[in-house]
Amino acid sequence: MTSAAKVLFTGKTHVTSGADGAAQSSDGFLNIKLAQPHPAAENLFAAAWSACYLGALGLAAAQRKVKLPSEPSVDTAIDLNNAGGAFFLRARLDVSVPGVDRAVAQELVEAAHGICPYSKAVHGNIEVTTTLV
Repeated sequence: MTSAAKVLFTGKTHVTSGADGAAQSSDGFLNIKLAQPHPAAENLFAAAWSACYLGALGLAAAQRKVKLPSEPSVDTAIDLNNAGGAFFLRARLDVSVPGVDRAVAQELVEAAHGICPYSKAVHGNIEVTTTLV
């Protein structure tokens, strides 16, 4: 990335552990109890990636001048795995783009991964399965 990049938003959180653990964003938007780090981490990652991905899907549609007749949705599952003492993640995104021709919807689903910063961040690092439902 170039130093000329413009910061669009910075998410800042403070997270504590233990029975009274919590995550709170500096802007107050997020305030959630986290008594256990897992599955909270996987759930939060799934929610954040899904939100980003839906924004990217909308942008992919706009770039292609595809009108989305209804709101798309995504069900994301993040699996925490362990093999031989090493921890790793896998992701499954089930994407719904109702009211759009299936071939066009599939193109949007694939294009969104090229736009979404979360998808870019994990590319090649975790196994990702994306299914148009």
